[in-house]
Amino acid sequence: MRDLAYDDELQAERDYVADLYARLDTERDRAKRRYQEALRGPIDKMDGGTLVARDAEVHALAKQMARLDVADHGLCFGRLDSVSGERCYIGRIGLLDEDNGYETKLLDWRAPAARAFYTATGAHPEGMRRRRQFHTRGRQLLDFTDEVFGQIGEERGDAALLAAVNAPRGEGMRDIVATIQAEQDAIIRLDHPGVTVIEGGPGTGKTVVALHRVAYLLYTQRKRMERHGILVVGPSPAFLEHIGRVLPSLGESDVVFTTPGDFVPGLRVTAEDTPDVARLKGSLGILDVLTAAVADRQRLPGEPLTIGLTDVTVRIDAETAEWAREEARSTGLPHNEARTKFREIVEYVLTERAIARIGRGWLTRDDRGAWEEMRKGLLRELRDNAQFIAALDALWPLLTPETLLKSLYESPERLEAAGADRLLRRADGGAWTVSDVPLLDELVDLLGRDRAADQAAEKERQAEADYAAGVLDMMLAREDMMDDEDHLLASDVIGAEDLAERFEQRDIRDVAERAAADRDWTYGHVVVDEAQELSEMDWRVLMRRCPARSFTVVGDLAQRRSAAGATSWAEMLDPHVPGRWVYRSLSVNYRTPAEIMAVAAALLAEFAPGVQPPDSVRANGFRPWSRRVGDADLAEAIGDFERDEAAREGTSVVIGPPGVPGTVPPSETKGLEFDAVLVVAPERILAEGPRGAAELYVALTRATQRLGVLHEGPLPAVLAGLADADTEGA
Repeated sequence: MRDLAYDDELQAERDYVADLYARLDTERDRAKRRYQEALRGPIDKMDGGTLVARDAEVHALAKQMARLDVADHGLCFGRLDSVSGERCYIGRIGLLDEDNGYETKLLDWRAPAARAFYTATGAHPEGMRRRRQFHTRGRQLLDFTDEVFGQIGEERGDAALLAAVNAPRGEGMRDIVATIQAEQDAIIRLDHPGVTVIEGGPGTGKTVVALHRVAYLLYTQRKRMERHGILVVGPSPAFLEHIGRVLPSLGESDVVFTTPGDFVPGLRVTAEDTPDVARLKGSLGILDVLTAAVADRQRLPGEPLTIGLTDVTVRIDAETAEWAREEARSTGLPHNEARTKFREIVEYVLTERAIARIGRGWLTRDDRGAWEEMRKGLLRELRDNAQFIAALDALWPLLTPETLLKSLYESPERLEAAGADRLLRRADGGAWTVSDVPLLDELVDLLGRDRAADQAAEKERQAEADYAAGVLDMMLAREDMMDDEDHLLASDVIGAEDLAERFEQRDIRDVAERAAADRDWTYGHVVVDEAQELSEMDWRVLMRRCPARSFTVVGDLAQRRSAAGATSWAEMLDPHVPGRWVYRSLSVNYRTPAEIMAVAAALLAEFAPGVQPPDSVRANGFRPWSRRVGDADLAEAIGDFERDEAAREGTSVVIGPPGVPGTVPPSETKGLEFDAVLVVAPERILAEGPRGAAELYVALTRATQRLGVLHEGPLPAVLAGLADADTEGA
């Protein structure tokens, strides 16, 4: 028998949700009209300010339309009823009733008043009587479930949560805005201005919590955050693609996604060093090596360097170069910028000596005018003298991070002079590795800018102004062709420099695009995922990118595979933010079924006995299995798995050690999740020692439903909890 009261209530809720969508459509149409009007708006062609203002308005309206567009899916996902009789509908965005005193029709999930939707329980109802959760498809409300508070010990119902975690995975991570749990909500809304560390085992939702925290911070601090943008750092391009839809689905787009191999704009690095080399490059000890390597390029001549001028020959000796070097170093400027002081001292000494020799017998220092005039001529000659330029380049060369680091790796002598370990030696320089990237970034600050390049840019700007002045002169020369009443000259409304600016291309990129291309950009907030993999040098890069030290750090020390990574959060963070970081942990596994987690937990107990595995929120009845196969049968067994999973809804992956055809290395699946996972050759993964154990732990915990293992040698004892597929069936 149908519940007529429920049907009536469901229809009433459907009507309410339909009204919300009507209001959303109205808001979207209004934003679209304003956007089109802004595009068509008049612009004072002689006033760049109006163009800038127009562009700013267009960008703001474009963002508003994007936020309204993403709200279409799951606009409203629930309702709160207070004990005082008030009702509050919770959704992705806020909507107001403009015709009724701007009454709230839909409350943004990030608003303080919406918190109880995620945290209220029977034991702590927070003034609420009921929580209603909607089940929707597109714009249609299918049904709802109610939780009525009031009984001590009653916990939050988990129907919506279980539906979400049991649903087949699609392409990419989904937001959890409708099913945020209390321990997650506490972290998302945490009011801490410094660094927040979120640690949790596999499947605890730490990544998605961090992304929802970003959305919350943008809601509460939008002006500051949007001006500087958000940086999200992940372990791999595949991971960034996996999580890349979460923030846009929450209406946020001012975000730059990057990996540690992309920290330096223009570089995309994926190659890795051996563990020993990665450890050397990742430690702070490499700073002394880099500093010494730069100093080693500030040389003294073994023999005096001869500079032939028109009337005299002069020499740069070791004493002169040493004086110039000390003066240049004492400026405290980076290497390339300090070269100007080095050059000035050398030029002073050479011109003094040249004048004394040329003017011997007739010129005295009392004749300052003649002395200085002769100096000016000598300086002009020196600055065009090939021998002098070559000498400067030999004694104090202009360097780029790439040329310095490559020459350091290639030269045993330079490595020794810099006090570097011989393990860093690479005969041909080789391809850059991920561990090289923070070193290259550090060298940007140690070397500084090339003043000559700045001067060339300024010279180019001056040339543009001169060209513009010529254009104005041409226009003025045509004065006699104008009627008297139209006699308004170009120079009356615009100057040469202003006209030159019109030739420059205006930067119409959004914040994220500009930030990604600018090494010196500073962000409003930084999210670091799989943070246990980052080295001390990686952290120096990130701290430079965010002077405000506003971070959300996500990781699991038990999953660390990098030899240069963190063994504790304090060792990485205390040097940068002592007393300004807080630690929060997540203990519930929403992804991995209990059957799979039991197998993974046995492995965890072997290589990280002090770490408590997260508790799985569900069991699904699928026991993970193993099968032994010969080398000749491996490809066929993998094919069987792939064909079986292709017939099912959801996603799957085959994970194996590098070199096994048809598999993905465990490191490339960090942070990802799949409905079904096949792990190949676990014995070979484990053979890499502690790093291999961590990688196998990652591989075993990627599955949300089904896990299988193919092994060629004996099954490692730590995986004894797997069912034998040959005897029990998979």
